[in-house]
Amino acid sequence: MIYNILDYGAVPDGQTNCAAAIQAAVDAAHAAGGGVVLLTAGRYFSGSVLLKSNVELRVETGAVLISSLNEADILPFPADPSEGAVDGWNGGFFLGARDAENVTLSGQGIIDGQGGLVFEDPGVDSGFHECPKRVAAFRPRMILFENVRNLTVRDVTLKDAAFWTLHMAGCRHVRIHDIQILNDDRGANNDGIDPDCCQDVVITGCLVHTGDDAVVLKSTAPMAKRYGPCENVVISGCVLHSRDSALKIGTETHGAIRNVILSDCVVKDCSRGIGIWVRDGGTVEHIRVHHLTGAVRRYADAYDLPGAPGWWGKGEPVFISATPRRGQEGGFPGIIRDVHVSDADLRCESCIFIGGEENSPVEGVTLREIHLTFVHQGTQPGGLFDEQPSGRHIYPHRIPALYARSARGLTLKDSSARFIGEQEAWDGTLTETENCADIQVQWNQ
Repeated sequence: MIYNILDYGAVPDGQTNCAAAIQAAVDAAHAAGGGVVLLTAGRYFSGSVLLKSNVELRVETGAVLISSLNEADILPFPADPSEGAVDGWNGGFFLGARDAENVTLSGQGIIDGQGGLVFEDPGVDSGFHECPKRVAAFRPRMILFENVRNLTVRDVTLKDAAFWTLHMAGCRHVRIHDIQILNDDRGANNDGIDPDCCQDVVITGCLVHTGDDAVVLKSTAPMAKRYGPCENVVISGCVLHSRDSALKIGTETHGAIRNVILSDCVVKDCSRGIGIWVRDGGTVEHIRVHHLTGAVRRYADAYDLPGAPGWWGKGEPVFISATPRRGQEGGFPGIIRDVHVSDADLRCESCIFIGGEENSPVEGVTLREIHLTFVHQGTQPGGLFDEQPSGRHIYPHRIPALYARSARGLTLKDSSARFIGEQEAWDGTLTETENCADIQVQWNQ
């Protein structure tokens, strides 16, 4: 059955709040056992809409679904009083579902988060206009699916998110195919795709252009408590642009994140290619990354050394970090083990960085057929290590091709690094290690 929202009173003028009409169509489809809620060509302004089991929201070609930025129009997050205040879980969400099954978001149309009305240029990065923009207004997540089984998102364009774009929390059997995310690449916290404590996730054929991380796997505190580990995730055939990481795992690591494959992707001018963090006591393990190409570089921040606003990353192709958050120095950040990266050809401005601690060494990292070209690409000088968020933070350091601290069982083979042009940040050093054991490094020069 097709449930056209025009039949429920929606007005496609881009101004009338159509939330009640869209929700009525969703409720009718759900009550009938399932159906397609249809948005035909037109501009539909709306407050929050909650999808339900066996309902497909189809945004057809020429249709634009526009998010309200009025807090009164936005559904808040369901709160568990026992969790208290949790960082990042505020602002509510525009479109989503909770405790449902067989939910689909589809179509060749556009969902518009109106992020352009939220962000403003702070003008504090010496005129480069590269640092994150300041948040100047209320902003909801664009999409939040929590505890949805059999979730499909396909074909749609998600545009100009004001906060996280597609957040999936505790979902099972998830398919994200052929979507576009077209955000302001200076937008603060406008992550692309966030599987949070999700299981059995396949993400393919997506184009993600955003400011914050393009695809980021998380285990946030409330979702880890409710749903357990984030595991069994495949990401393939995507083009990823971000001024943070192309693929990030962490930093929220309150539970395990495991069994992740990233393959056959383009890393398009990101601050980092692959970033893996533990900070909150969780375990990240069994990660496979292969066949990547593209470039990573450093973007301008407000300040060279501690200060904000700023991006995380200084042009590292691979970044692996197990160290405590600031204020928790000496604590146990968690475990990173069994990470394999192979067949990557990347232009970069900083090194492969692997940084553990005495009480949390990074274990079992294999790097094979990694070909790095160190070349200055952006507006900023190099010579910084960036371990945000941690007590180590950002500090000056010359840039080798590979840096490892407190690593156990590290192998690099069949790989090469070349340095093009003159940069004070690097002197052609290939490998630097501190407090490492069982290291086998073979550069082919």
